[in-house]
Amino acid sequence: MRILGRAGFFLLVLAIVAYTVFPFYWAIVSSLKDGAALFRVEAWPSAPQWSNYAAVFREQPFGRNILNSVIVAGSVVALSLALGVTAAFALGRMQFRGRGFLLLVILGVSMFPQVAVLSGLFELIRALGLYNNLFGLTLSYLIFTLPFTVWVLTTYMREMPVELEEAAMMDGASPFVVLTRIFLPLMGPAMATTGLLAFIAAWNEFLFALTFTLTDEMRTVPVAIALISGSSSFELPWGRIMAASVIVTLPLISLVLVFQRRIVSGLTAGAVKG
Repeated sequence: MRILGRAGFFLLVLAIVAYTVFPFYWAIVSSLKDGAALFRVEAWPSAPQWSNYAAVFREQPFGRNILNSVIVAGSVVALSLALGVTAAFALGRMQFRGRGFLLLVILGVSMFPQVAVLSGLFELIRALGLYNNLFGLTLSYLIFTLPFTVWVLTTYMREMPVELEEAAMMDGASPFVVLTRIFLPLMGPAMATTGLLAFIAAWNEFLFALTFTLTDEMRTVPVAIALISGSSSFELPWGRIMAASVIVTLPLISLVLVFQRRIVSGLTAGAVKG
C-alpha cells in the first residue's frame, strides 16, 4: 500500500507539472514555426524558424517595450515595498482605534475589478498630465499591488517577537531604527515573495497599459504582443506572437528560479521561531 501510495503521489505530481509546463513548451514549439507548419502537430519542428524572434524586434520597437515593462514593474515593486513595509509596521506593531477596520478597507480595495475604477483613474491620470507616461502606469498599478503588499507584510510583521522590539527600545532605538535595523533584515523572505508577486502583476497587466498609453514607444509588452499584426487583416502571425510571449516569459522564470528559496520561506514560515 505504501508503494502504491507513493507511486500515485508521483503520478499526481507528474500530471501537475505536465499541465503547467506544457503550455510554455508548446509556445516555444509554435514560435519556431511559420506558415502552414503551425497546423502540423509535431513534438519539435523539423525546420525551426528562428526568424520569428528576429522579426519581433525588427518590425516594432519591442526592445523599447521590454524596457518600459522593466521600468514600470521595477518602480511598482520599489514603491509597493517602501510604502507597504512602513504601513505594515504601523498596522502590525502599533495599537490604535480602527486598525482592524482599516485593514478590511485595504483588503476591500484590492477586490474591486480593474474595469470598475478605469474611468475614474483615467480622469485622474489625465488631470495629472501623466497620460502616455510610464509614471502614470506606475501610479495606476499601485491600486492592485499596494493593498496586497500591505496585507501580506502586516501579517508577517505581527509574527515578529515583541522581545526584539522591546530590547531595541530599551537601548534607545527609535521606531524607524527598529524597522530598518531589526525587522527588515528578518523580513527578507516576505519582501522577496511580495516583491516578486507585485512584479509579475505589473509585468502582465494589460487593461491599464492599453488605456493609459498611446504610442508604440510607451507601450509595455502585453499591449505590444496584442497589437502584433500580419501583412493583411486576414493573417494572424502566431509564430511571432508566440516568440514574443516566450521572450517576455523568460525573465519571470529566471526570477522565480533565483528567489525560489526565499519565496517558499516567505509563504510558509514566520521570521523567528523558538
